[in-house]
Amino acid sequence: MRLTLVSTVAGWLLLSVLALAQQEPHPQVADPALAKRLGADERGMRSYVLVILKTGPHRMPDGPARDEMFKGHFANIKRLAGEGKLALAGPFGDKNEWRGLFVFAVDSPEEAEKLVATDPVIRSGEMVAEYHRLYASAALMEVPGIHDKIAPQ
Repeated sequence: MRLTLVSTVAGWLLLSVLALAQQEPHPQVADPALAKRLGADERGMRSYVLVILKTGPHRMPDGPARDEMFKGHFANIKRLAGEGKLALAGPFGDKNEWRGLFVFAVDSPEEAEKLVATDPVIRSGEMVAEYHRLYASAALMEVPGIHDKIAPQ
């Protein structure tokens, strides 16, 4: 009985190994160099930090100071995208407490916090930030470069 059980288990193991060997291998990435440059994993994905920008406690009054604050906000966005840290940014279209978002190509919310702290709208209290880990397509890293090609100079 014992020999039969061992033979049966060995037979199942051999069949399992043969079945696995006959399975198709994981498909190859079409452009491995691009995948590596974008930080893609084996699924073509990568980790990001999603930042939701919300209305803060200190709205700056309309006028030149507010205009300068937002000018600095947009310059900061451009700088962070140019450094390869910011994959995506933009405002929300509806009028509520959620004002906009950032998607940072960093490993932790703490790293994203340091980057967000450089933004004039955060420093002034015009907006506050909420941080969430995000796992999404590594192709998002191409958005800033494509945007530069379609946006007015």
